[in-house]
Parts: sequence; structure tokens; C-alpha cells
Amino acid sequence: MDSENQTSVTDFAFLGLTDLVELQCILFGVFLIFYLVNIIGNLSIMVIIILHPSLHTPMYFFLWNLSFIDICFSSVAVPKMLVDLLALKKTISFAGCISQIHFFHFLGSTEAGLLTAMSYDRYVAIGNPLRYTLIMNTKVCRSLTLGSWVTGFFHSLLHTVLTAKLTFCGPNLVNHFFCDIKPVLKLACTDTTLNVKLLTMVTGSLATMSFLLTLLSYLFISKFLLRIRTAEGRKRAFSTCSAHLTVVFLLYGTAIFTYLRPSTQNSLDQDRAAAVLFTVVTPALNPIIYTLRNKEIKRAMKSIIKRMFVL
Repeated sequence: MDSENQTSVTDFAFLGLTDLVELQCILFGVFLIFYLVNIIGNLSIMVIIILHPSLHTPMYFFLWNLSFIDICFSSVAVPKMLVDLLALKKTISFAGCISQIHFFHFLGSTEAGLLTAMSYDRYVAIGNPLRYTLIMNTKVCRSLTLGSWVTGFFHSLLHTVLTAKLTFCGPNLVNHFFCDIKPVLKLACTDTTLNVKLLTMVTGSLATMSFLLTLLSYLFISKFLLRIRTAEGRKRAFSTCSAHLTVVFLLYGTAIFTYLRPSTQNSLDQDRAAAVLFTVVTPALNPIIYTLRNKEIKRAMKSIIKRMFVL
């Protein structure tokens, strides 16, 4: 090697989820349905929020961004995985692999930041309803959202640059269905101690901090809920949080499980199963969770459908 960042590996091959052809065909059908539900469901939420003036509020501004991120996040890995389930050779170029790592962690950490912002929004809405629109003004909402995107970008850039500078001289078999940092680091010919430490410290800390801030918001929310005298009032207040809480536990549960554990062969196999949850299942469940648990979204949807039929 002439320099540290040169590599003899020009592409990587994925081991995928299974070698059984029959199972690959079944998984292709199941994951395609989930992906279509994700795209159609999240796009529908985005369109409904844009078209219905009553949804032009901070809560739905954040939800619009969450739906957009879910579509992009899932699209980083799922379309390639679907192609590979029907392909004999499951390969990706070196540049394509590094791009997957970057956008996967960029969008994933942005979503973590956005969910934290959404928990703060719910805290203000329930704890200080009379000053809600004053506190959660347009500037604050945009700043919180932009902060999530910027933090996600630089967090991902750190890992992307450090991974790209490693030397890869074979083998090139990635024990995953897409390029994630941990299985790719396993293939490096040079010392990856710094990469592994930063993955645990930076990614782990970011996920844990976001999760704890979200829980802190809900701790304060629960105190306000206890002050509401009627059961109906508590139920109505909690219903605005339940969908968000469900999404939070789905995302953080799998993320912390994946990135705070040491990398062993068994853990990499478990990481693949966890990755299916947060790349395939969770983004498809988010629009369903928010639609089923949100009366305003359902009302807006009925109103738009009614108008379409009238026209």
C-alpha cells in the first residue's frame, strides 16, 4: 500500500439475511409490502399536513419532517436489499458502501434528534398550553429541526471519514444486508480501535442522551397529567403523546441494543435482526401508529377525501 487510505478492495459482497432461496422469495414479498406501506403511508401524512390548514402547527411540522426522514432512512438500505434477495451476486462498490454508512447514520441520528424535539413540543403543549404557540413559534421549531439535521450530518461525517480512511485488503464479505459500520470494520486490515471507541462513545452517547432527554420530558409530562382531575382529560392529554412514545421505544430500543454492545459474531447476527426492525418495520409502522392514534389526522384525511369526491 502506498498510503494509508488506499485499498485493494473495490467492492463488497453482502452475506444477506439467508441462503435459502425459498425464504429469500418470501422475505422479498414481505419486505416489499412493508416498504410500500412506508412510502405510501408517510407520503400520505406529508400531503395531508400540507393540504389541511388545521395541521399547520408545531406538532405536525415535526411529524412532517419525521415522515420525510422515515422514507429516506428506509430507502438507504431497503431497495438494495430487495434487489439482493433476488440476485445471485449481492455486491456494492466501495464508494456505494461508504455512502450507505454515511446516509444511514446521518438520517438515523437526525431522527433521534427530531424525536427529542417532538417530546419537548409535547411537554410544552401539556405543561404550558396557554403559552404554547408563543414558546413553540416558527423560529424555535425550525431551529430545533435544523439542529437535528446538522447534528446528524456531522455525527455521520465523523464515522464516514474514519471508515473511508481504513485499509481493506480482503476478504470483502460483509456479514449484513447493507453497509453498517460494525460489520465493515470487521473487514479492515488496519487497527480499528479508534473507530470502535468512537462508535460506542459518540453514537452510543448520542442515542442515550436523546433517549434520556425524551424520558425527562415525559417525566415532567406525567407530573402534569397527574394534576388533571378528570380521567377523560388525562386520557385526551396522553393520547397526544402515546403515538410518539411508541415510536421512541421502537427506535431507541433497537439503536441502543445495536451500538452499545461489543462486536462479536453472535452480536453481528443479532444486529441484522435489529436492523430489519429499524430499516424495514419501524418506518412502515410510524404512519400507521400516528394515523390510528391521532384523531386530527383522521379528521383531516376524511375531509380531504370528502372534498375529492365532491370535486
